[in-house]
Amino acid sequence: MKYVPLGRSGLMVSRVCLGGNSWGAKGRRGWGKFDADEAPAYFRRALDVGITFFDTADTYNAGRSEEIMGATLMKMAPRDELVISTKVGIRMSDKPNDVGTGRKHLMASLDAQLKRLGTDHIDLYQVHRLDPHTPLEETMYSLDQLVRAGKVRYIGGSTMPAYKFAQMLMLADWKSYARPVAMQNLYNLIQREEELEMNRLCAEQGVGLIPYSPLARGFLAGNRARQGGGETERSRNDAQVKAGMYRDCDWQTVDRLKAIAGQRGIKPTQAALLWLWSKSYMAAPIIGATSLDQLDDAAKASELAPLSAEEIASLEEPYQFRAPAV
Repeated sequence: MKYVPLGRSGLMVSRVCLGGNSWGAKGRRGWGKFDADEAPAYFRRALDVGITFFDTADTYNAGRSEEIMGATLMKMAPRDELVISTKVGIRMSDKPNDVGTGRKHLMASLDAQLKRLGTDHIDLYQVHRLDPHTPLEETMYSLDQLVRAGKVRYIGGSTMPAYKFAQMLMLADWKSYARPVAMQNLYNLIQREEELEMNRLCAEQGVGLIPYSPLARGFLAGNRARQGGGETERSRNDAQVKAGMYRDCDWQTVDRLKAIAGQRGIKPTQAALLWLWSKSYMAAPIIGATSLDQLDDAAKASELAPLSAEEIASLEEPYQFRAPAV
């Protein structure tokens, strides 16, 4: 496993991050079958292959993901050897202040998250979603106070318009607040709209990318069928994977990905990760895992030779950017 700085910061992270959206999902979705009983084996394998970076959120399975990580992962390694990332901002209940990025909710949410995770600090605390009511000044001031209190080491953002993230960076520089060092956005070979603005901004500002869904919900494993479904339980049961949802250019991309992987003697998922790591602003894609060997594959991919310029061009050529949402 390779380790890199997270953006222009001193925080070193494993080149692969293990995401926690599945922990606590047992019974909640057809392919999500992980609870406290299954978690230890996955966390142990992740640690064994060198993964030290773990991501979750308060909203993941109503806090259950954080609870499971606190009860299992946090007891498997010294705290200073782990990089724990979590997020805040999405509604947690129907209570009026149990949502958003206002000072009251940020303070209360962090204390609850620290308790669920069984730790006294978060290494990376990210704004999961901005809310339409709270001024960014209030959000940034509050996050800075959490850093100064020692409860948070670094801050970052997740899915949001690039201009909003630019404002967060500007406020941090102007007011001498803690500066975001990471952006967790949707980015993979068949979803590249973030290249138009957000990724450019992050590259210029020294912000490391930690994209979610780097394998496009398993599509880039190359095991899906055009008529729908595929070889895995997730491809057959994931409600967000439906017949006709992929474009012709997406199928062309995955065909080229499979061809390149075949020529190299590796898996399509490993080639997809190599493509992400070819980007200068890339830190650590956040992967999910439904089998232990997927952790092995991801770790091995971090040690493989980079893609050539010709291979990168071949993978990127079929892509058609989607029209901006209005």
